Amino acid sequence: MRLAFMGTPAFALPTLSSLIHAREHDLQCVITQADKPRGRGMQVQRPPVKDMALAHGIPVFQPDTLKNNAEIHDLIAGGAFDAVIVVAYGKMIPETLIAFPKHGFINVHASLLPKFRGASPLNRVILSGCSTTGVSIMQIDAGMDSGPVFLQASTPIDADEDAVRLAERMSLLGAEKLLETLALIAKGAVTPVPQDHTRATYAPMLTKEEGEIDWHKDAGAIHNMIRGLLPWPCAYTFLNGKMLKILSASPETGETGLDCGTLVKDRGILRIACADGFITPHTLQLEGKKAMECLAFSCGLKAGRLVLGR
Repeated sequence: MRLAFMGTPAFALPTLSSLIHAREHDLQCVITQADKPRGRGMQVQRPPVKDMALAHGIPVFQPDTLKNNAEIHDLIAGGAFDAVIVVAYGKMIPETLIAFPKHGFINVHASLLPKFRGASPLNRVILSGCSTTGVSIMQIDAGMDSGPVFLQASTPIDADEDAVRLAERMSLLGAEKLLETLALIAKGAVTPVPQDHTRATYAPMLTKEEGEIDWHKDAGAIHNMIRGLLPWPCAYTFLNGKMLKILSASPETGETGLDCGTLVKDRGILRIACADGFITPHTLQLEGKKAMECLAFSCGLKAGRLVLGR
């Protein structure tokens, strides 16, 4: 198939790589988002998809916007593409472009649609406490992740799996199912099935404010926050006025006899009281410092109790 690819973050790389190396596909170009300043030093960084494409000599386009963009319109309209593959591109596809490729725009979405439509399905599925998720290979329409679905594949979520590790697994599963879908399309052996819109749920973009831990919640919900909000904004609280990120932890239920948010240090082990038990941090990062394992972090704290929060 003659293809174009749209994607931006590392999640898109397994699919991009599979298309680059697949003999049955001819990848003509890549469209990705603009280089942006990131990190503590705000240095301009290129999208991972751009680096991979350039390394293989594939032309890269980085439009600031797709809407009313003459260059992108002409590229898609005149490219004679069999399909445009979309993986975590990060922007809605204008309806004016959708009809040009023979088989339309085909998206790798990291949820079992119609559940968790939107920008952050991997995070939201963990935040919701789900034990199963999956990928959907779908045809893009004018809505948000509302188009018909070609194939789906499910996978269990481990009780301690965080969003970063889940994304790594899902990116590989998505690449596998995308190639399988393209093979079926080429044979005329698959027809996309419309979604049941009455069952739709949504996964809106994360905000920094969502990361602040309410210690009056139960241990399971807080543990899901810690797992689900990686790598950004992370679950955080405050220690002596400074933001304290909890990057990994385990939950424990039971009576505490302590006010919610009370941190207890006992021989290098930290435990934080919540509504129905404790959170035991494993990796923490205090504002302005590097991430540390719990034992090392606890060395800077006096034995006894502290109250976390604003």
